[in-house]
Order: sequence, then structure tokens, then C-alpha cells
Amino acid sequence: MDRKQFLKIMALLPLVPITMNSNALSKISSELKKTERMPSLFLGHGSPMNAIEENEFVATFRKVGREIPKPKAILCISAHWETSGTFVTAMEKPRTIHDFGGFPKELFEVQYPAKGDPKLAEQTKNIIKKTEVALDHKWGLDHGAWSVIKHLYPKADIPVIQMSIDYTKPPQYHYELAKEITVLRDKGVMIIGSGNIVHNLRLVAWNKLNDTFAFDWAAEARQKINDYIIDGNHKSLINYKSNGKSFEMAIPTPEHYLPLLYILALKDKKDNISLFNDKPVAGALTMTSVKIDSDN
Repeated sequence: MDRKQFLKIMALLPLVPITMNSNALSKISSELKKTERMPSLFLGHGSPMNAIEENEFVATFRKVGREIPKPKAILCISAHWETSGTFVTAMEKPRTIHDFGGFPKELFEVQYPAKGDPKLAEQTKNIIKKTEVALDHKWGLDHGAWSVIKHLYPKADIPVIQMSIDYTKPPQYHYELAKEITVLRDKGVMIIGSGNIVHNLRLVAWNKLNDTFAFDWAAEARQKINDYIIDGNHKSLINYKSNGKSFEMAIPTPEHYLPLLYILALKDKKDNISLFNDKPVAGALTMTSVKIDSDN
């Protein structure tokens, strides 16, 4: 082992509980050597129809997929898998879940046949010490995952696992849990959060689904959140309920917002952060997406 490798491993030691024995520490260190640090993405997924429609948002997803390093595997945290407790999918062949209604038959016919990665699921379970993680063999890939990943990797040639969102826990818990999986970025794993930062379906202008405009409260929340993201003000983003009426209206329920916190928690001081697809839709949604990457 050369000095550079040794320093990389030593930098990871704070993430390893002191109760672990030397054999376990050695095993984790040996598994974490090795690839360039993968970027992490938060993707505003919007309507399920983005899976099959052509628009500026999916065109940018494809562009990002061409520009970033190709990962060995993907771990996705989707707004559409909420559970009591934390689970990771561990099947060899995850099914394509069509977890929506009222859309054209063409959308229900879409299949995204990416393989699973049971080994990665087991490693993720072992890395996380904040809570007991269960291996899931029933879920699959919901539309929060496949509707955006299919644009990044249309050949479905990257294994994908999902990690659920424990709806019983507060935002700070999710942010801290995400910190524990940061090491996966150095194993060739791309971590993707999928949701929408501003997401109030009750107030969507359904007759203007293709129009990029925002109600005043949505525009205010979008700008403040964007500023917090770029400034690295994670505390204000975690405590989003303390940011006033516009945030209350923009984030009436947390499930589409929490995947953002998972991705922001992965950022370190050497990482770059940028926004893309940063536009509102139908008054009460934003497609804002976030890329975190490293110069290595």
C-alpha cells in the first residue's frame, strides 16, 4: 500500500464505529479503495410522463449521463418508497413498478430491466450503523428511480438498488444516515436522490403542466432553497419547516424533499456543486436538480 492509498483509508476512519474490530475495519478499508470518486445527483423527476416525453429536462438528463463517469452501480433514494424502517432492495432482477394511475397505456408498458446488486445491498446494510437496515426482495424500481435513470443510462446496463425513506424519522436523521453511505462514492457507486424540491400537487395548475412559471410562494421558496444549496447552508435546509410560509406551501409533505438532503449530506469541502434543470413547472413544482462532483 502506498502513502496515497493509506491516507485515503485513514480519512475514512471517522466513519467507522470504534466498536468494530480490526478485521472488520480491514475488510471495509480494502473494499473502499479504488475508483475515482463518483458524482452524486439529486434529480427533479416531475411527472411520470417525463419517462416517455421529449422535453428540455430529459434532454439535460441525457447530457449529464454522457458527461459524468460511468458508475459500477447506482444507489437511488426515491420519494416514492416510504417505509417504517430502512430497507435496501437486494434482488437480482428488480421489477419495473408502475406506481401511478391515469396515464396513457404507453407509460405502463415501459420496462427498465436494469439488474440489481445483492452484494452492494449487503455492503450498504453493513456500512450503515445508525439504524438496522433490512434487505428487501419485493419492491423493485419505482418510477422515481426508473423514469429518470432510463435517460441517464438508456441501455439499462448499470445495476441499480434502492434505499427506502423511513417516514417516521425527522430530516436531521436522514441527513446523518446519508453521511454513512458517503464511502460508497469511492467504490464506483453513484448515489441518486429523486424527488422535487418544490412539490405541492394540491396547488398545481393542471392546465399548464408544460408551462415554466411559478406562483409567488413557489418562486420565493425556490430562490431561497437554491441560495442555501449553493452557499452550503445545510442547517437551514434541514430545518426547512422554520423558513416561513413559502416553504410550508412548497414542501407540504417531506417525501419529495428528503432525497435532496441525502445528496447534500454526501458533499465534502473539495466537491463542486451545481444546479441544472432549474425551472418551475405548472406553478407549484420545480424540476431543479443538483450535481455534486469532485476534481479528485
